[in-house]
Amino acid sequence: MSTWKRRLLEPLRPVARLLPEAVKMPLRAWMAGRIGPVSAMGEDQYAQRVAAENAIFADQVEVHDLPPIFHYWSNRWLRPEMEAFGFSNPDEFFAHYLQRTRAECARPLRVASLGCGNCDSEVRIARLLLERGVRDFTIECVDINTAMLERGRRLAAEAGVGEHIRPVQGDFNRWQPQGSHDAIMANQSLHHVVNLEGLFAAIDAALAPDGRFITADIIGRNGHMRWPEAMAIIHEYWRELPRPYRRNVQLRRHEKLLKYWDCSIAGFEGIRAQDILPLLVERFDFELFFAFGNLIDPFIDRSFGPHFDADAEWDRDFIDRVHLRDEAELQAGTITPTHLLGVLRKRPYAGERRSRAGLEPARCVRRAEA
Repeated sequence: MSTWKRRLLEPLRPVARLLPEAVKMPLRAWMAGRIGPVSAMGEDQYAQRVAAENAIFADQVEVHDLPPIFHYWSNRWLRPEMEAFGFSNPDEFFAHYLQRTRAECARPLRVASLGCGNCDSEVRIARLLLERGVRDFTIECVDINTAMLERGRRLAAEAGVGEHIRPVQGDFNRWQPQGSHDAIMANQSLHHVVNLEGLFAAIDAALAPDGRFITADIIGRNGHMRWPEAMAIIHEYWRELPRPYRRNVQLRRHEKLLKYWDCSIAGFEGIRAQDILPLLVERFDFELFFAFGNLIDPFIDRSFGPHFDADAEWDRDFIDRVHLRDEAELQAGTITPTHLLGVLRKRPYAGERRSRAGLEPARCVRRAEA
């Protein structure tokens, strides 16, 4: 953004924060999307956020670790839903569609995984593919963090899949793919992307005509905050929690009622999460759309989930009740999903389209007036 624009807009920011969400969303789209998100942020600010993001993850060996209550919930409720679509967990989801792509394209499989971090998911997926008889494939693991890529290189070698994993340093906000790819993966990385428009254009250009864009990600409100309609329901259940369960272990504070916290303040965590689904719907066709979750999130995440005992009857019953309310409100359209497993195709696409009943892609986009 030019200096004069920045000087013009900076005094307006305190006022903008007071605007209703229905007004702020179009302003965000104009600021962060239509004029080019990385340039809109400014190179200095972008560089500062990159540095903050690298610092956060440089020594983080376990990126996707979650408390035991999450695994109780996912095995009790989410896994059976997934199995109806042919997989039991996210690793199997990626492996399933990579295996299908290899069978259909009849050539050595070239895959790019964007925002791979430590490459731990890619290493597990590579082993699953080998177990299923798929041997002629390469996964190019793209990440901006060199420390994480080096851990990924070592992990791949230790797991015996080093020849299939190729770490590549790159910034997905400026990704310029070399050649055609049969599949492109994004596993919990899109919610770190500022330049979604540019990245989706690059993915579309890089995919082979019969290729797949396979993603698992968070599609709720920016910064992983709660939308007002969801927060009101969450507070109903929050009041039932014993006092010790209301301590935020990450922020180290007691929350009588769950508070808003914007995770995107310093780095890129959830910086444009709410824009992911609308842009995907606008630019691709879904072969598979598996959306889930919303109200349940704060109770099973890293901030409050550790308080729950996955073996205790009260705790399990509480989680079950929140989940069932979650599902009912999603089906009613009162709230929209915050998580997505998706397989996307270049347009035009005339093949099969699968989704959970009542949770089709366009229906799950949260409208500004909601």
